[in-house]
Amino acid sequence: MKRRNFVKGAATAGVAAAAASALPAPAISQGLKQWKLAMSWPLNSPGLGTSGQRIAKRISQLSGGKITVKVYGGGELVPAFGVFDAVGAGDADMYHSAEYYWQGKHKAFNYFTAVPYGLTGTEHAAWMNYGGGQELWDELSAQFGLKGFLASSTGTQMGGWYRKPIDKLDDFKGLKFRMPGIGGEVLRALGVTVVNLPVAEIYPALASGAIDAAEWVGPWHDLAFGFHKITKHYYYPGFHEPGTTSSCVMNKKLWDSLTKDEQLLVKTVMEAESYIQFAEFNARNLGSLNVLLNKHGVKLHQYPQDMLINIGKVAGTVMNEIGNTDAFTKRVHESFMTYRKQAIAWAKIGEQGYMNARLLPFKYG
Repeated sequence: MKRRNFVKGAATAGVAAAAASALPAPAISQGLKQWKLAMSWPLNSPGLGTSGQRIAKRISQLSGGKITVKVYGGGELVPAFGVFDAVGAGDADMYHSAEYYWQGKHKAFNYFTAVPYGLTGTEHAAWMNYGGGQELWDELSAQFGLKGFLASSTGTQMGGWYRKPIDKLDDFKGLKFRMPGIGGEVLRALGVTVVNLPVAEIYPALASGAIDAAEWVGPWHDLAFGFHKITKHYYYPGFHEPGTTSSCVMNKKLWDSLTKDEQLLVKTVMEAESYIQFAEFNARNLGSLNVLLNKHGVKLHQYPQDMLINIGKVAGTVMNEIGNTDAFTKRVHESFMTYRKQAIAWAKIGEQGYMNARLLPFKYG
């Protein structure tokens, strides 16, 4: 899919894909519900945009058409980063975005998307569902008139695109870098000028030289948005976002007004989407990385180990500062860090132990 097809032509394409064209006036008298879902990404953008559109379509299908959801791409109904306020105020009914964009509202929102050197996608889902994360998110979101659901996980992200190679920590100083969330705060502590741009603005900013480096998601998305046309230097691992989880969030008054069956329908759609998207991200990244490397001549760089260690130290300091911002953030921080410690202990034996074994030099197949 060409980038312009979902960046420039998103509005037209999305009308048909939204599964939610406006109902005629008599529908209201029949008890039919019409919701608006505002996204922070363009319509039809792979993974994220299509995820929001699939949620809308399935809610309509499973409700037998009693609930329809019209989807708006970033900048159509409200600005890409305006979806939080729009849903809280009731100007939209739902948003599809990422909670770390709202750290200006409350620092604790970061923990419900991703934090540097934090939890992987599977670990984050486990903390949210079985470690108390969802309950903390509900408590926080309710203060803003919202009810949140995990929408999908991108898995471990890439480190980003750079105009020139970086080999040591000092190379970060003075860079203008697009990175949101606590990852951006870590870079800021390293002397980077950090900016947070919605996805539709990243390519032109990188192309014009307004920024020197940018991270978006991973090979599937980065290929689609064409960053390889600007620079060939592609870094890993994404220490800043080890398992990024997007969110689909409803106006709380709307959520509370639903019947138990309607709430179950919405909750079931969200849970299914979380599973489907995590699988798709992992599947699509495989082929996309090969295309970037073999067809477009992208140079894959691994951050040097000493850099990762030093960045980790800085990240730890930043995390401790954020974790002590206020009493509620401290509760979230302590819950997250406790689960992280437990997850690391299990991963050494479980997934990491197996991954190490799989890399041993033996003939297979």
